[in-house]
Amino acid sequence: MRILYKRGIKMDIRWEIKSFGDLSNEELYQILRLRSEVFVVEQNCAYLDLDNYDQQALHVMGITEAGLAAYTRLFQPGIKFDMASIGRVVTSPSARRHGFGRELMNVSIAVLHDKWGKMPIKIGAQQYLQKFYESLGFVQSSAMYMEDNIPHIEMIRA
Repeated sequence: MRILYKRGIKMDIRWEIKSFGDLSNEELYQILRLRSEVFVVEQNCAYLDLDNYDQQALHVMGITEAGLAAYTRLFQPGIKFDMASIGRVVTSPSARRHGFGRELMNVSIAVLHDKWGKMPIKIGAQQYLQKFYESLGFVQSSAMYMEDNIPHIEMIRA
């Protein structure tokens, strides 16, 4: 568990990593609710989030007293890309501006390397987050493309 202080507010976060089969019904519900809240409602993007890849992923969950605050799913090479990958990177609107997004990515990278070894990681990133991902060592590796009417780029962290 890590305790963060932001503007005098104490925020505790605990990181849990689980396979799909190890997720409880409540955890799965919180994951799907957060992804829907941000990717469908907040970003006003109707798309099919349930893509039959969750069953093959490791799920990284950042949990605060208020519930699920941050989440990613991790894949070994050959599932989403030819390289290992991190996807569905999301921070709850109520938990933003506490550094959880950066910590989420650092935890995700560390877990991925621990589970499958040090290797390049590929992501499909929303283009507006390019500088954030560059600050974590990712480099743009594709031209901009549209996915669900949102500009995206592929990025690789060697």
